[in-house]
Amino acid sequence: MLKDTSSNKLSAVLEKQIHRLCLNDFPLGHGTWTKTKDRTEAAETDDADALLDLLRCPHSPWRHDEPWSPQAAALRELAVLAPERLHKDLIYNHFTTLRIVDESVSVIDDGLLKFSKLEELVLSDNQISQMCSENLPSTLKILDVRANRLSALNSLTNRPPPCLQYLSLGSNRLGSHEDVRHLTGRHWPQLVCLDLSNCEFEDQQALLGALSTLPSLRTLVLEGNPFTLAPSYPGFTVDTLPRLSCLDTSWISAEERHRFRGFANNDVAADWASCTVSVGEVRGIPDPLARVDESIADFPVVNYGYFITYEFLSHQAVTANADAAHVRGERFGDADLQSNRNCGKESSKPNTHNLLVDTEETCHDVAYGVCAKLSLVYYSDVSSVSGHSTSKLPWSGCMDFSHTQTYIVTHLGDLKRFFNRGFYLTIEEEKVLSWPAASEDVPSAKPGRPVKEKKSGKGKESPIKSGSTKDKKRKCAPELVQDAPIRRILGSVHICLQSLLTGGQKVNVLCDLGALHSESEVDATQTPEEDLGKKIKEDKKSKQRGGSGTRQKNTAASKGKGKGRQECEMDVHTDISVTVEVNVELEKWLSPSEAHQLLLPQQNSLNKHPVLS
Repeated sequence: MLKDTSSNKLSAVLEKQIHRLCLNDFPLGHGTWTKTKDRTEAAETDDADALLDLLRCPHSPWRHDEPWSPQAAALRELAVLAPERLHKDLIYNHFTTLRIVDESVSVIDDGLLKFSKLEELVLSDNQISQMCSENLPSTLKILDVRANRLSALNSLTNRPPPCLQYLSLGSNRLGSHEDVRHLTGRHWPQLVCLDLSNCEFEDQQALLGALSTLPSLRTLVLEGNPFTLAPSYPGFTVDTLPRLSCLDTSWISAEERHRFRGFANNDVAADWASCTVSVGEVRGIPDPLARVDESIADFPVVNYGYFITYEFLSHQAVTANADAAHVRGERFGDADLQSNRNCGKESSKPNTHNLLVDTEETCHDVAYGVCAKLSLVYYSDVSSVSGHSTSKLPWSGCMDFSHTQTYIVTHLGDLKRFFNRGFYLTIEEEKVLSWPAASEDVPSAKPGRPVKEKKSGKGKESPIKSGSTKDKKRKCAPELVQDAPIRRILGSVHICLQSLLTGGQKVNVLCDLGALHSESEVDATQTPEEDLGKKIKEDKKSKQRGGSGTRQKNTAASKGKGKGRQECEMDVHTDISVTVEVNVELEKWLSPSEAHQLLLPQQNSLNKHPVLS
C-alpha cells in the first residue's frame, strides 16, 4: 500500500488552515443571518456590527486566534462585511504572511505560488530536506526555515527570491564548503539579516570571505557553530565585516570595533579552542574517622583520600597545570596515592609551550604516580572522551583541590557536541588498609611466639637479640604493606555547558550533590577477589576448629581497624549538602596584540611538533 505524502506538502497544510477559518459558516459568509436588498427590515437578520462583535469578543465561541497568519482575522471580518467578494484568487492574494510551524511539512510544492503577494514565510521546526527556489514567490522578503533537515543549499540558490532581506537557516546540517559558496552577494544582493546559528560551519575564514561579498548585510547570527568556540571569535568576524551592526543578537559598539581592529589584517583566525576546567573547594563531606571505635588494636592502618573525576575530550593538545593532576585511563595505577604524598605544593605556572610529551608516554607515567608539577602539552589527531582526575587530598571540612587543566581542542565539531552533552563530575573516596609486613629474618617463625632453636639446641633462643636496636626499631615502626585501594562513589552531578555555545565564555557553578547516602564500596581498580575468597575459607576453618585465637584474628581483620580504631558497620548519615566549586572557561582574545602574544608560541610548538596520528 502506497503511503500518501500529500499531507506533507505545504499547499495541503495551507488549504487545511484556510478551511478552518469557516468563511462560509455563521456568522461569516452568506446566510439567513445576513442583510440583503431583497429582505425587509422585519426579517430575522443581524446587522454587520453585531456579527463582528461575535468575532471579536474574547469569550465568543466564534472567535478564532490564528497564529499562522496575521491576515486571517482580517479575512474573516471581510467575510462578514463583503461576503460576495470572497473568491479563491482574493483569498490567496490576501495573505502576505504565512507561519507554518511544527506541522511536519516536508515538501514545498508549486501550490505556494498561488500566494502571489506573499512577503513572509516561516517554516521552522518542520521536516524540509530540500528547498526548491522555483516554488517560492518572487515577492518574498522574509524566509525562515530554521530547525529543518536541510543539508545543502544548492537547490535554494537556483532561482532565489530577488528581494529577500531576511534568511534564517539556523539549526540545519549545513557547513560544507559547497554551502559556503552559496552564501555570496551574487545570490542574495538584498540580504540584510542572515541567521546561520547552530549549524556546522568550522572554517571561519572561508565563511567570512563569502559573507563579506553581501553588500547589504547588517545583522548576522553565528552562535552555535563550531568555529565560534575559537579564541579569535568574535574579534576576527567583527573586523572582517566592517559594515556589520549586530552580531549574535548584540549590537556592535564603537569601543568593540576599535578593540578588534587589526584581527583581519594580521590573519589571526584560530582553528582550535582552548578550554580550562577548574575544580575548587569541596565542603560537606563527613569525617570518616567519626564512625570508628578507638578501643581496638593498632592494625591495620587506614588512610582515607578524596579526589574528583570528570570527563573531557582527551588525546588532543592538552595543557595541564595542577598539583599531581592525573589523566585516568585504563592504566590508572594503585601507586598514585603513595606518589601524591611525595609531591610538594603546587609550583608557579611555567610556560605551557616549552614542554611537549607524547600522549601515550604521558598517560603511562601519570598512571604510575608521576607528580604533575609541570605543564604538559599533548598533540593528537584523535577525539575521544575519557576520564580525568584531580589529586588526592586527605579529609578536611573544606578540601581545596585547586585543580586547573587546560585543553586545546583542534576538532571543534567534536567540542560542540561535547558541550551540548555536558559532563558528569564525581566525588570518590579511597580507603587504603596497611598491614605489618611479614618478618624477613625468620620467615618460618609463627606469629605471636618467640623465635627459638630446634629441640636439639635445648630450647635456647636464637642468636638474634630481642633487645637489639634494630629489633626495637622494627617493633616501633614496622614496615607496612598496603592492600589494593577500596574506592566508592560519594556523589555525582551533571555540568551543563550549553551556554558556552550561545555566546557565554564561562560556566561558574557551585554544584550541590545533596546529603551523602550509604553506598556499597566499589573497587575501581584491582579488587582482590582471590584474597577475599581466602578470608572466607579461613573464617569457615576457624569456626570448625574452634580456635579462639584464629577466630579473634580473622574477626578483627574482617571488621577493619586503624591505629587503635575500628570502623563501625553502620554508615553515618548527614543532612549537610556536599558542594563543589566548578569553573569551565573558553579562552577569548580581546585584541590582536593579545592574540599574537598567545598565538605565536602555540604556532611555534605546532610547527616543531606536528599533530600525532
